Amino acid sequence: MVEVDEESKQVSYRVMKDENLSVNTLLLRTFLLRVLTHFLLDRIVDWLAETFRKEEGIDLLKDKQALQRLTEAAEKEKIEFLPFITATADGPKHIDTTLTRARFEEYTGQFRLEMILFLASLSFKDIDVVVLVGGSTRIPAVQNLVRKMIGKEPNVSVNPDEVVALGASVQAGVLAGDVSDIVLLDVTPLSLGLETLGGVMTKIITRNTTLLTSKSEVFSTAADGQTSVEINVLQGEREFVKDNKSIGRFRLDGIPPAPQGKKQDITITGVSTLPKDEVDRMVQEAEKFAKEDKDKREAIDTKNQAESVVYQTEKQLKELGDKVPADVKDKVESKLKALKDALSDGSTQTIKDAMAALNQEVMQLGQSLYSQPGAAAGPAGAGTTGASGSTGKDGGDGEIIDADFSDRN
Repeated sequence: MVEVDEESKQVSYRVMKDENLSVNTLLLRTFLLRVLTHFLLDRIVDWLAETFRKEEGIDLLKDKQALQRLTEAAEKEKIEFLPFITATADGPKHIDTTLTRARFEEYTGQFRLEMILFLASLSFKDIDVVVLVGGSTRIPAVQNLVRKMIGKEPNVSVNPDEVVALGASVQAGVLAGDVSDIVLLDVTPLSLGLETLGGVMTKIITRNTTLLTSKSEVFSTAADGQTSVEINVLQGEREFVKDNKSIGRFRLDGIPPAPQGKKQDITITGVSTLPKDEVDRMVQEAEKFAKEDKDKREAIDTKNQAESVVYQTEKQLKELGDKVPADVKDKVESKLKALKDALSDGSTQTIKDAMAALNQEVMQLGQSLYSQPGAAAGPAGAGTTGASGSTGKDGGDGEIIDADFSDRN
């Protein structure tokens, strides 16, 4: 076994017999590595402290904060004295180069704050105080970048290496009830939304919204006479359900086939329990596939809108019957057929063009009806299509669903 005298830094060894030699060997190697690592680190720290004491007359070993910084510097120097960076069949390979301050500041200047503010839905004028967090913010080029872009002096009153720990202690005090005059606000790490027709995620509460919050939006049913709908609550930044995380489902039953809605609430707890690396991965994927998702979303939205226009137009023609002049009806039916054909095998742009042409003819139909004596009916517009569900026996207009949910940590 190994014994260490913490005062003299002496290491002694005693060999003990044990049947499980492999475990002892592993423990011995691990312990030796740890002891020798700290022994070497302590020697470097002592040397640095003694050098500083001779030059400045200050004993850093008596200052715990200074000693911590000195230890970190020693660890860095120890790593830099590794024998070589890599090795090949020809032997070890070294790297010996100089990174100038000019080049270093050039790289630092490539860091942009605009994207961070954009993600937080803020602008430079919304910022009152900038608190520097992390050791890298000690770099003069970083501080100059902040001054230049924000137009304010950064707050350097707190050690940037200790900011997070101090914030955590304040939050602990708030949770324990020891601190009552400070409120720390949290935000949603990812957007929250619902699944709608076509496997699309419709975002309701966007990412980085301050908690607690509550928002509502009205959705129409996907089919005429629909009597139930399943609400799928999602979390994520992608445009489609399959690429996001489902955090809750509930079924809304008993919707009358008549044109009226029924309200139901859902409470979601623990929506922020995803680990940080998972949140970062989902955000990065959303950025990576943003254009692809946008194109697919546009295609599905266009198709849903076109199907709604077809449904409303056919319904209008049936209700109006002989009131529609024959020539106007023929034109509408012709454009209606063209839109149906486009829905079968046409591109998104073809569907858009056919839908615009049909809407134009429907407008002409409305004008011809209003020009008739005593006519009061007009063309029906296309409604927003929402989540799908089961359909009742009776017909009717699209019902309205008010699907509210609240987020509570």
